[in-house]
Amino acid sequence: MITVSFESRGSATLCDYLCDSIKRQIERGELKADERLPSKRALSENLGVSVITVQNAYSRLIDLGYLYSVEKKGFFVSDLLPVKSVPGAEVKERLMERERKVEYFADFTSGASNFERFPFSVWAHTLRRVLNSGDERLLERNGPCGVEPLCDSIARYLKEFRGMSVRPEQVVVGAGTENLYSMLAALLGRQRRIAVENPGYKKIYSLLTMNGVKCVPIKLDGHGMDMGALEASGADVAHVSPSHHFPTGMVMPVRRRQELLRWAGRGGRKRFIIEDDFDSEFRFNGKPLPTLQSEDSGGNVIYVNTFSKTLSPSFRIGYMVLPVRMAETFRKRFSFCSCPVSSFEQYTLAQFMGSGDYGAHIRRMKNYYRSLRNELIRALEESAVTDFCGIHEEDAGLHFLLTVENASVDAVRIASELREKKSVRLPLLSDYFYGAVPASWRNTFVVNYGGIKKERIAETVARMEDVFRGL
Repeated sequence: MITVSFESRGSATLCDYLCDSIKRQIERGELKADERLPSKRALSENLGVSVITVQNAYSRLIDLGYLYSVEKKGFFVSDLLPVKSVPGAEVKERLMERERKVEYFADFTSGASNFERFPFSVWAHTLRRVLNSGDERLLERNGPCGVEPLCDSIARYLKEFRGMSVRPEQVVVGAGTENLYSMLAALLGRQRRIAVENPGYKKIYSLLTMNGVKCVPIKLDGHGMDMGALEASGADVAHVSPSHHFPTGMVMPVRRRQELLRWAGRGGRKRFIIEDDFDSEFRFNGKPLPTLQSEDSGGNVIYVNTFSKTLSPSFRIGYMVLPVRMAETFRKRFSFCSCPVSSFEQYTLAQFMGSGDYGAHIRRMKNYYRSLRNELIRALEESAVTDFCGIHEEDAGLHFLLTVENASVDAVRIASELREKKSVRLPLLSDYFYGAVPASWRNTFVVNYGGIKKERIAETVARMEDVFRGL
């Protein structure tokens, strides 16, 4: 008798689950070729399901070729070719299985912000106020750029905090980085060659190439993207993060910024710079550096930023500021589209920013991350880790570099030991290179500390110390 447990069928119908269960038993060889199956009534009584459920499952399996029927004799298993197993592959009972997420004691690869610092009560109060307003615009279709109040709030914020003179009509709101770069690829044209920093944030490269754009990794010199290599690449778009490069932490000096802007203004075909203002809000010493967009007089700079660092990575709202003419082109070309971000979230964020709550939140987070960084660096400096490593940080952003200065220590082995034995995930700078890695960068770690808990710092550093001493 066929035995099937329906406890784990989830949202599948009884018929679908029964059909899949019998099919898997046939594929595994538990039901043999030409073996006679129970009658519809006998199986329905045994499993506690209706006769029609069994009948429909049998009929579907006949259509698929797993069963055949003989009049007045019943249903039989078809003679199938054996299923060839893939070497090394596990036989999975479930048709789909989510990848298990590995939880580390400390994960320095994560760009997550500290969830305990999210202003839940203020956000909830603002959301209730928006919902209680009864504003009919909440239910209206909005255009491709986002709702006007949010674009206004972003423009005012950029003026106040980044010194940028931006018209709300230049702002385009999107559902995070993925959505923004997909729109940019379509807007710029997929025949473009886009230069990306090497080393760099590989997600940008993946997003652009996935959208059919040719990307060219360009090496960095001591000041940013190498201008000679950029000229030789034939690229007509350059993607840079001048305020705080990831992962090196490099800040692009004024002269290189001027060279880059002159490069964009030259050439027969229009050139553009995509300025990724990655975690620029978290500069701990001095005033925020000016953006390339604020220095651009030729309409060549596209400014991109998100709320992932200041609020949360799950807060899928980002935005870009387009040059005036490109913004007009965008509105015409994407006029049939709606902004993919919920109007409820957009109006709530607009009020959150307009009330001053967002600015206050950034100031609190800046103080918190400064304290977190200082405490982590102090713990490292007081440990044996700095007997082997030097700390290099630029007083900005949510990461710094830890460089192994003892030639006898293998950084790759250190990373492996920390991950496998100490549950500490510490990425290497070499992970962010395209192609060959220069020898000077091979023994450097990227300490991305934004999601680390303060109360775990001492234990995390103790685990790191154990591994360094052991090797």
